[in-house]
Amino acid sequence: MKYGTHTFLAMAAFGLTLGACAPDNTAPELPVATPMMAALSAGNSYVILAKGNKIPATLAASIAAAGGTITQTLPEIGMLTVTSTAADFQAKASAFSGVDAVAVDTNYQFIDPNERVMVAEDADVFDNSTAASIGDNETFFPGLQWAPKAIHAPEAWDAGARGTGVRVAVIDGGLNDTHIDMVGQVDVARSMSFVPGVPNFYDDVGNFSHATHVAGIIAAADNGIGTIGVAPGATIIGVKALHNGSGAFSWVIAGIIYAAKPISQGGAGANIINMSLGGTFDRQGKDAAQLANAMSRATSYARQQGVTVIASAGNSAIDFDHTNNLIDIPAQSVGVSAIAATAPVGFALGATNFSQPASYTNFGQSVVAFGAPGGDSVLPGNALCSLPRFPAGFVTTACWIFDLVISPGSRKGVSNGQYFFAAGTSMAAPHVAGVAALIIEKNGGSMNPAQVLAKLRSSAEDLGKPGNDDFYGAGFVNALRAIQ
Repeated sequence: MKYGTHTFLAMAAFGLTLGACAPDNTAPELPVATPMMAALSAGNSYVILAKGNKIPATLAASIAAAGGTITQTLPEIGMLTVTSTAADFQAKASAFSGVDAVAVDTNYQFIDPNERVMVAEDADVFDNSTAASIGDNETFFPGLQWAPKAIHAPEAWDAGARGTGVRVAVIDGGLNDTHIDMVGQVDVARSMSFVPGVPNFYDDVGNFSHATHVAGIIAAADNGIGTIGVAPGATIIGVKALHNGSGAFSWVIAGIIYAAKPISQGGAGANIINMSLGGTFDRQGKDAAQLANAMSRATSYARQQGVTVIASAGNSAIDFDHTNNLIDIPAQSVGVSAIAATAPVGFALGATNFSQPASYTNFGQSVVAFGAPGGDSVLPGNALCSLPRFPAGFVTTACWIFDLVISPGSRKGVSNGQYFFAAGTSMAAPHVAGVAALIIEKNGGSMNPAQVLAKLRSSAEDLGKPGNDDFYGAGFVNALRAIQ
């Protein structure tokens, strides 16, 4: 569909559901004091962790005798998922020989409601043969995509960086592989769902696809249409571990193992895992502590396989250096680099401070590895602004909307051409994943996580206080420096 100008339809992201509302250009209030605590829910599914990551040969028989049914086995990390209706199953299983812990497998909200989502128009296709730089002929890049420019991605592209050959697993909800900016960017054959009863990696509910938005930030195609990703040559692997924004620990953990496992062993063969998801828990909660342990086993396995694991830092404005009773998962899982969010305030009015910490981002040196563009919605007022779209016309809407991050975002089966504005550390993490892909490509396609992170650190802009910083960690990522 082709339009010269358009209006925006507000999409409220409350709880787990993204529902259509009446047009509204009022900036929403962002809670900044109360953490979004993931609720532990009782159920009849359990995660069992074996001692020493090795599942005893007798454990299956013991589980059956106690009234349990094994639904998933992950020998790579010594974990099983078991269902049981027996009231005493957890107590019995905890006493089995070779068992380290038994925890209730929890369904919780991964996608934080602080994220703001606005829908944009479909894009037009243009001839890209005469563009000076690969982003210049994309519909929304010249006027609206401040985030890649903030991290100097265009200069990296001009130096030849694309991320070609690098495989990035997006562990998230349903991912739209037929979106016009994602066609050919997704390894459909190795994309997979780990949500019981939802066999297709692209299935989900609602109009907005969080997974597609994240994947587009990483690798939206250089095709003369819509937006462009930080690493437009990278290959995306859709790993569905959420449905309607929520999922169980076991689903995410299984997705991590699959993504990290080499193709020769039946896995996805990812170089990078991006998890724009998370939950904040009480450290002292028994089940939460054991589930955190299980998640760390999975992320440790990924790191051992040579996979760089990146996650969002969370959107509750928590200072984790001074909040000892809370833990954010997977941001604080072993081997994970957690990303804080930044944003301009008034991009449409000329603001260029793209590295300003977002109002909602979690922070603290104990959590944050790097800072990257995530967007924000704190610009006051309802004034309208117009920014150009390529090759002619304007995008006109509330000025604060332009401070968010634009990317593909329509769910498969709803539209293959819509773009969305959104804000959150969910949007910051894939910018770093994209830069990591450029680094790996530049260095021959094979780098271990320590090498990738060392390059990210040495090339990042040292903002805030010198050295490691509460909001930026090792610094604000810089794509051009990263490939030099």
